[in-house]
Amino acid sequence: MSLKKAKEVIKIEAEAIRGLAKKIDQNFLRAVDLIGKCKGRVIVTGMGKTGIIGRKIAATFSSTGTPSLWMHSAEAIHGDLGQVTRNDIVMIISNSGESEEIKRLLPSLKKIGIKIIALTGNLKSNLAKYSDVVLDVSVKKEGCPLDLSPMASTTATLVMGDCLAACLIERKGFKKEDFAFYHPGGTLGRRLLLKVEDVMRKGYHYPRVKTEVSVKDVLLAITHARCGSACILNGRGKFVGIFTDGDLRRQLEKDPLLLYRSVKEVMTRNPITISQNKLAAEALNILEQKKVDELPVVDKKGNLVGLLDIQDLLKGGLI
Repeated sequence: MSLKKAKEVIKIEAEAIRGLAKKIDQNFLRAVDLIGKCKGRVIVTGMGKTGIIGRKIAATFSSTGTPSLWMHSAEAIHGDLGQVTRNDIVMIISNSGESEEIKRLLPSLKKIGIKIIALTGNLKSNLAKYSDVVLDVSVKKEGCPLDLSPMASTTATLVMGDCLAACLIERKGFKKEDFAFYHPGGTLGRRLLLKVEDVMRKGYHYPRVKTEVSVKDVLLAITHARCGSACILNGRGKFVGIFTDGDLRRQLEKDPLLLYRSVKEVMTRNPITISQNKLAAEALNILEQKKVDELPVVDKKGNLVGLLDIQDLLKGGLI
């Protein structure tokens, strides 16, 4: 019985979402236009389960370039209405459109002179009557066996909010970089904003040796710096090559005297480098494509300024 009921709820809610497509009309376009031109914020309010959906809609708006905040309808009529300014838009969510808190809130909003967008399942309600734009989120049936707890209606409301957010993203020309700006602590933010210079090794944290130094001494420098490679400089201090742990393993099999040779004989000349101003995500792509673990970092003039190890990207949260 439980499996049958679960599948029935999925069908009911899926049908509620499909039904929304027929309700995306001129009113929807008016709502997008109204929000798009708003000079203030979108204040989302509601009660109960729809209120929780409203919190999510407000959060989605804010994270995608539409300033928004959540306001509890009951708290609004007890002082929180002071958050609302005439430049804002209020989006009221109420399936019945007749909750006592909403009815008491409407006159005050009208007095402020604010525009109201309603998301409701009752197009004949007081909420619909006093709103500037009404979006129909009515459903034929809830998923609740008792037909008491809102299920399909809250799902439909959530999807309508996502539709508004998606259209506003397109209207505003909101980009991934903008999204990352509002999510600097997330993985996407790190991938899009973190630069090579933010995670690269600097100073004594990466070894630099002269071309005449023996491979043995290079290994000691690598070990001391706890690094996987050493950058090689010529007599004038110019960066000319790199020697890695991988180079050591590959060449030691062929040359038993490798440790006593000068590093210039066995180093990798003109290795792949990356600019310190490049995004760390670009460095990660290079490391993966070229199948290497280290990238020497250079400035605009080609001077060595650091070293980027795959482990640095791991610590930076890009992997």
